[in-house]
Amino acid sequence: MDLIRIICGMLAVALILGILTCGSHDEPTAVAEELENNTVSDSPSGVTGEAKAAGENITEEQAVMKPAPPDSLTLAKGESEMANERRNIENKVRATVRLLEAQGEKLFPSFREAESPWNDHNFCIFVWTINGTQVVCPQDTGSEGEEMKGLLDADGKPIGELFIETVQSEAGEGWVDYNWKEPGNSEPSRRLTFVKKATFEGRAYIVGSSFYLDDHIICRNLSDCKYLEEPGNIHVAELLNPGNIDKNIDLNYSVAHAVIEPGENNAPHLMRNPEVHYILEGEGILYIDGIPVELHRDQVIYIPAGAVQTTYNTGNITLKFLAINQPGWSEKNTKVFE
Repeated sequence: MDLIRIICGMLAVALILGILTCGSHDEPTAVAEELENNTVSDSPSGVTGEAKAAGENITEEQAVMKPAPPDSLTLAKGESEMANERRNIENKVRATVRLLEAQGEKLFPSFREAESPWNDHNFCIFVWTINGTQVVCPQDTGSEGEEMKGLLDADGKPIGELFIETVQSEAGEGWVDYNWKEPGNSEPSRRLTFVKKATFEGRAYIVGSSFYLDDHIICRNLSDCKYLEEPGNIHVAELLNPGNIDKNIDLNYSVAHAVIEPGENNAPHLMRNPEVHYILEGEGILYIDGIPVELHRDQVIYIPAGAVQTTYNTGNITLKFLAINQPGWSEKNTKVFE
């Protein structure tokens, strides 16, 4: 009997201890989950947009946000010619604003002088009143006095209003990106303008300068390129060739888009320079000096200089590939055997 009483007593103690300690292991987990949920539901710092009411559903479209560009500290580390031009414009506009705020409108004639620090082939300043009246424009002095607030770019973007809004922001300065069509040009070019606010004796101005993105970055759409039917049933649209661009770019190769329809092939030909093909779509056989290479999507093939090559489309869809030549493609480097 004593043994039974002892066992029953031990069981009772264990039961009481179990009740007292119940939930002690689960509580930290529950608290952690609550904190995690709160963290997830809170909007991250710096994200624009209105706060959502509790329990309001957020659609997938609302949740998708455009990626932000690198911050200014990261951009300041750029080593390209474009990065240097951006910094040069920013520094010169800010220096001009300091001078204008110290000496006032008597500087305007100096801004218009040819080959002055404010008007040369590398840098040109403009000045508006804060309301959008152009007061200094060295490249077009006839436009001085015109109202520019309603100025639109080639796509109808209200860049006049954007200049004003940018300098009236908390930062007081910033870049405006737009498409600008110069007289005599058939197509607009992408232009970036840095503007900064200046004040003198209670009068406020907008000081700015611009550069063209096309001077540094080349973007071409395949839809804008024409396919040339070269001898030997070769259908090629040249995307980029430094020899055919009216600007100095640091490239020694060309890129073209080639197509071969089902059942067709191009004539045997050789390139006196190395060539690389990248298969975009379709399948086929490429003969390199008589050696067959089966083609399929997402494949790269290096073709040695001087090799005789011909490509057959053996599939039921158009064979599409990029042809990369080094140096850039030229007729004198091509020989077709018809």
